[in-house]
Amino acid sequence: MITRVLAVLVCCVLLAGCEEDTGADSSTFDEQELLDVRREKDEAFRTNAESPIPEHMRDTFKGLKYFAPSEEGVVDAVFVPAAAADTMTMTTTTSELRPALRAGRFMFTYGATACTLVAYQFIGGPTDSYFVPFTDRTTGETSYRGGRYLDVERTSDSVYVIDFNRAYNPFCAYNDAFSCPRVPRENNLPVAVTVGEQSWK
Repeated sequence: MITRVLAVLVCCVLLAGCEEDTGADSSTFDEQELLDVRREKDEAFRTNAESPIPEHMRDTFKGLKYFAPSEEGVVDAVFVPAAAADTMTMTTTTSELRPALRAGRFMFTYGATACTLVAYQFIGGPTDSYFVPFTDRTTGETSYRGGRYLDVERTSDSVYVIDFNRAYNPFCAYNDAFSCPRVPRENNLPVAVTVGEQSWK
């Protein structure tokens, strides 16, 4: 359900000429482009029938909350693919269980700290990107208590650029009617990621 709704909203953003991805080159960090994408997302959340914002709140919806854009949130990462098929079951905020594949790990440095994030792909889901949920030291404080998500487009290279400015909240951060994957403990970062989306309320 959440995947279908997210697809509709992403399409709205794409049709408006802005694409939200994490594959940008860190040397071409574009703050204005990021702000434009955020405005398009706010408009979609305010007006689209598939918005996760409860319908009775859309007329007064003033937009999502974000940390300030920062080039420090853009990191170079090395992707290490899993040596063998590694399946697991991801729990959700409801009783739904989501079978997934641990596709590999992103290895990078955030600030001065070496970090690792597992990249997942849902069984039967898209194969052109990796689902990378995470928690960090802002979780439950200035960012959503359930953690945040990144979608990283797959490439044929082992070197990636991950832009944490694009970290977003799951739909259940706005509406309990949605079923959202919980962040596995293995993706708890030991740093404060002070970019990306903040808690809505």
